Amino acid sequence: MQFQLTDELIEQVERLVENQNDKELQKLLKEFHYADIAEVLDELNLEDAVYVIKLLDSETTSDVLMELDEDNREKVLKNLSAKEIAEEIEELDTDDAADIISELPEERQQEVISKIEDEEHKAEITELLAYDEDTAGGLMAKELVKVYETWTVAGCLRRIRGQAKEVTRVHSIYVVDKQDKLIGRLSLKDLIVAKNEKKIADIYISNVDYVEVNEDVEDVAKVMAKYDLEAIPVVDENQTLLGRITIDDIVDVLKEEADKDYQLAAGITQDVEADDSILELTRARLPWLVLGLVGGVGAFLIMEGFQESFKEKAILFFFTPLIAAMAGNVGVQSSAIIVQGLANDDLRGSINSRLIKEMLLAALNGVILAIFLFLFVWFYKGELDKALAISISLIVVIIVAGLIGTFVPLFLNKRGVDPAIATGPFITTSNDILGILLYFWIAELIINIYN
Repeated sequence: MQFQLTDELIEQVERLVENQNDKELQKLLKEFHYADIAEVLDELNLEDAVYVIKLLDSETTSDVLMELDEDNREKVLKNLSAKEIAEEIEELDTDDAADIISELPEERQQEVISKIEDEEHKAEITELLAYDEDTAGGLMAKELVKVYETWTVAGCLRRIRGQAKEVTRVHSIYVVDKQDKLIGRLSLKDLIVAKNEKKIADIYISNVDYVEVNEDVEDVAKVMAKYDLEAIPVVDENQTLLGRITIDDIVDVLKEEADKDYQLAAGITQDVEADDSILELTRARLPWLVLGLVGGVGAFLIMEGFQESFKEKAILFFFTPLIAAMAGNVGVQSSAIIVQGLANDDLRGSINSRLIKEMLLAALNGVILAIFLFLFVWFYKGELDKALAISISLIVVIIVAGLIGTFVPLFLNKRGVDPAIATGPFITTSNDILGILLYFWIAELIINIYN
């Protein structure tokens, strides 16, 4: 049965904590997955959450800590001693251990590391902390199964049993030479069916995908997605095998990137959550709201410049919201498609060809919409010149909006700026202003020519 977080469950846990009924609390939580326990702890106050954390065994606690909300985990860790944190760290894979330690203040990091008793684990965590968190090195784990090409099948089987004990999931067996350079991978099937005296050099597969330690995590994600990999080895510039990255870490990267892009598209410039403080949320939202305000003032100034036209052609004023909305919508649609293509690395062809395609697409959509608008204005108002002016203006505005929505994210991407920023208020505001300017200018021009 799927776990469900209910008010009754939270109240039950709080009651057991209040009564310090450790036996019943342990019995209750034992039935839950560590991710479910983390979900429960996220709903408790800090004091109760720390009480439960200290009550659980180290293996469960370490897994729960990784699943906790980042802000809640930070608060919990502040209430644990360096030795208590070190005990939990020793139960985690090196990549998860490094992630938790990296969230601590620098002075406390050193204190926690000094309390780790397993010297090999300590050294590996320290190595991982030296890498940038946005690189393959910052994402990889040191736990893996590797074999040497000089081993026999019989010797290999004995040795990998010992290595596998330290690895949560064995996705692949990597083959290295005497210098620990990655030279291939080993199929478990080939290993099992091969004769005991056979050398690994005779049965390994030389074709193996890998990433370099300083490669950007987004590029790592693209490689793993392209080749449907559950894990990928990480090497240095000398091809020395350093670690591996597993699919669960990549899923976290993709989720974080999607969250960031979604917030950028909504006009939020910082990584924030609903539970953050009002001040933090204001800092994240205000810059783009200011841009929207500037855009609104710009639209006012443009409309003021055409106020004489309003007196004689008041109908133009009433269609202003429609034109602005169409410009914003078309621009966002175009930019969203381009940003998605850039994210998935499946855009092909030059910028010019992409712009031409978008112009033709926008023109087709514009003509279809303009026909409906033309018929509406003509039948409703009976003014052919106004209907023609508004409809033609709509076509031009939609084409220009489509071109802007296509060009801006491509330009930002070339400049090394996240193109997701182009799908939000930036595109909407710029298209609103330009759309209104083009609308009044073209409409007035057509009406004057017609008359």
